[in-house]
Amino acid sequence: MRILITGGAGFIGSHLCDRLLAEGHHVIAMDNLITGHTRNIAHLAGHERFQFIKQDVTEYIYIDGPLDAVMHLASPASPICFDQIPIQILKVGALGTHKALGVARTKKAVFLLASTSEVYGDPLVHPQSEDYWGNVNPIGVRGVYDEAKRFAEAITMAYHRHHGVTTHIVRIFNTYGPRMAAEDGRAIPNFISQAFHGRPLTVHGDGLQTRSFCYVSDLVDGIYRLLMSGVSEPVNIGNPNEMTILELAQLINELTGNQAGIIHRSLPEDDPKVRQPDITRARTLLGWEPTVPLRQGLHQTIDYFRNLDANQ
Repeated sequence: MRILITGGAGFIGSHLCDRLLAEGHHVIAMDNLITGHTRNIAHLAGHERFQFIKQDVTEYIYIDGPLDAVMHLASPASPICFDQIPIQILKVGALGTHKALGVARTKKAVFLLASTSEVYGDPLVHPQSEDYWGNVNPIGVRGVYDEAKRFAEAITMAYHRHHGVTTHIVRIFNTYGPRMAAEDGRAIPNFISQAFHGRPLTVHGDGLQTRSFCYVSDLVDGIYRLLMSGVSEPVNIGNPNEMTILELAQLINELTGNQAGIIHRSLPEDDPKVRQPDITRARTLLGWEPTVPLRQGLHQTIDYFRNLDANQ
């Protein structure tokens, strides 16, 4: 297959490039590098089946030749970005998804949307299954990301129903691993960065809010299975093993040998109290479930950040 990946130089997008190339496909990665980085795909330079195009996906997308699939992963996803570049987030969710769907329709290609567990907002149902409609504050700071993805899902399904485009929607739950940005603003890179500098880890609120962390290779496997499936309804991909943020901070202090402890700060606006995927649909329809234990994944992530610091 010849596959276009928007956001191909990002954290998840670059790992997906690796997986698709390993499976024998041809990959075109498109990224404007606002949050992606060329170091994530530097090892692919010169690969005969890989091409990189620096472009904002909210602009007209032209790809020469046939395409078999369009995988739309482009979007800033860090909580820091919600405050710093809210308009860009909304534009890539709306205009970017529209442009990517247009390419898929023109090329008669399969379209896969990378959506998010954030469509569930601060959920009133736990764990979250795909038939839950969510509890989102549309005018809150987080709303720019939540609503951009909810719109992206709506237009994807409209293209599926009205134009007959073959579509897939993956709802990605908290994912971690190598190639995350140190300044990402999410818990794991934040904690690792603070631990490396011997600082106390900053936990928001009492730290009893929960998350479920999925290692990136598990996520990519789920996305790949979805791409190759006939499933058009949204599918949660994430690790159902739930833990508190306080427990995560304690574990990272243990794994890094950080003795500085933990400090508490006020909770951000609309921060979800719980987040845990119901992966029944992924298990049933895709034969997928995560396999990488948290400690193993954290060791590999910590090693990545340690090497990144050493090379800078």
